[in-house]
Amino acid sequence: QVQLVESGGGLVQPGGSLRLSCAASGSISSFIVMAWYRQAPGKQRELVATITSAGSTNYADSVKGRFTVSRDNAKNTMDLQMNSLKPDDTAVYNCNANRAMPPAIYWGQGTQVTVSS
Repeated sequence: QVQLVESGGGLVQPGGSLRLSCAASGSISSFIVMAWYRQAPGKQRELVATITSAGSTNYADSVKGRFTVSRDNAKNTMDLQMNSLKPDDTAVYNCNANRAMPPAIYWGQGTQVTVSS
């Protein structure tokens, strides 16, 4: 069983930056895809960014050009650098990890990001 713990959330003004980190209790090298999701109050959960074990990335249109996802297999971490933050980015951000063999999906507990003046 692998545990994922997010950190780095907080309150930031519009236009500001935050860096979220997802730390795994074990090796992430077997996770074929890792992802960041977010959920704002009253809204459905949204896929924000994904990164494969080969380092390929994808982003939601709403964050393209502003967010950057990265992973460090040696440190067992995945980060999300968020720049030019907007009030619409306010949400609880969760990290997610997917393993193929044996199949498993892991979730972190979430970290709150609030963008407000």
